[in-house]
Amino acid sequence: MASGFWGKKIGMTQFFKGDKAVPATAIDPSNWVVTQIKTDDKDGYQAVQVGYVKDRHQADFSKEKTSEWLKSAKRYFAFLKEIKVAGEGLEVGDSFNWASLVQDGSYVDVFGRSIGKGYAGGMKRHGFKGGRGSHGDKLGRKPGSMGFMRKQGRVIKGKKLPGHAGYLNTCVKSLEILKFDPVANVVLVKGAVPGKSGSLLFVRNQG
Repeated sequence: MASGFWGKKIGMTQFFKGDKAVPATAIDPSNWVVTQIKTDDKDGYQAVQVGYVKDRHQADFSKEKTSEWLKSAKRYFAFLKEIKVAGEGLEVGDSFNWASLVQDGSYVDVFGRSIGKGYAGGMKRHGFKGGRGSHGDKLGRKPGSMGFMRKQGRVIKGKKLPGHAGYLNTCVKSLEILKFDPVANVVLVKGAVPGKSGSLLFVRNQG
């Protein structure tokens, strides 16, 4: 059984659970094709490599064409990713069956890359409070003291300073699957997940 599946974030919406509106994230797990099978004998581990068919080639996809597409994978596939499997009966060219891995009410961990926010100061990047707003404040939005080794020409490693904010690999654990529709190729997960609309996500089964 596969450990999870890859998908693209569609965006956020709300889901009515009884008489309550619950925030939810919609994920599209479709258009992933098995491109390679990893085995213990050949590769030293068990996994399946899947490729996401580019939008302009999705209408042309068929199992017969996959072997030809693999000769120039960058042309036909936007992403190539691996998923750990255990005794999965898959063949190259099959559409990855994500629907067998999820069910309503189960819990998953979602991995993704957070939204990049460019170069940011200490207050935005680390949530610093900043100096007081009156009585001759001179700190402003500066990060403050560099530490007790500053006179030696050194700044302590790990000091929180301005720099590139966001765009980090992030995991949100124990999110409930509110609903999945294998016909519409949509999975609704409770709450927010990393990334912006269109970003890549990995949904891992718990246990």
